[in-house]
Amino acid sequence: METNSVIKKKDHLRSILKGYGSLLVAYSGGVDSSFLLAVAHEALNKNLLAVTSASPLHPEREIREAIDFAKLLGVEHMVIQSREMQRGDFISNTKERCYLCKKYLIEELLKISNHRNIQHVAHGANIDDLSDYRPGFAAAQEMGIKAPLVDAGLTKNDIRRLSKQMNLITWNKPPMACLATRIPYGTSITIKDLKMIEQAEQVLTNIGFTGCRVRVHDKVARIEVDAGDIERIIDRKTRSLIVEKLRKIGFIHVAVDLEGYCQGSMNRALKL
Repeated sequence: METNSVIKKKDHLRSILKGYGSLLVAYSGGVDSSFLLAVAHEALNKNLLAVTSASPLHPEREIREAIDFAKLLGVEHMVIQSREMQRGDFISNTKERCYLCKKYLIEELLKISNHRNIQHVAHGANIDDLSDYRPGFAAAQEMGIKAPLVDAGLTKNDIRRLSKQMNLITWNKPPMACLATRIPYGTSITIKDLKMIEQAEQVLTNIGFTGCRVRVHDKVARIEVDAGDIERIIDRKTRSLIVEKLRKIGFIHVAVDLEGYCQGSMNRALKL
């Protein structure tokens, strides 16, 4: 019964997408936007354009993976250089950071869609995204951006299940978010800090920790890994290796969060 319900959601999604006529997908390369792009390709064929934003906010490996996946699908794909880091209101890192980032990106996407006579722009938000603090979603709504995964009632688990059924290589990809989410609100975002975060998370990935986060508090790296990996990361040999490599990157202190990885953990400060 549950499987039939998920399949019906996908059929509903395909129907929604066909109704758009032509579509530009804001495509990050994550689980949600990759699934959206794949189903949009089924529904719209050539009337589809994927656009990926490249900037210091996004690890280079994610951009490469997005390019490879779009090429595998056979979808037309553009990579644009976004300019959030040139805007003082963004780098000051207030609670409106994600709203501003999304707004500036959407402005660029709308220029492209207008130039190409593409009828609609969509992003990969899903039903689960509505339960967290998501100012970027508010910006998308205000600017008329479609959220077809939400309209079809798809959750993250639905998307992973359907992606696996479709043999999409992204089906079990760890959650991803821009690197600015590792920096506490009120602390200015710098390219130096973003690079340190990217390098530190790559160290953890290379050791074998997936879906990890390195949150930055001045010169302290607070590592979040899956709760089931905490014992492994505090093993003496592993711990020593991580401390050595992160100090070379520029961190003075290295800590492991005993709670484990929590999506949007920096948003807790907004509730104090």
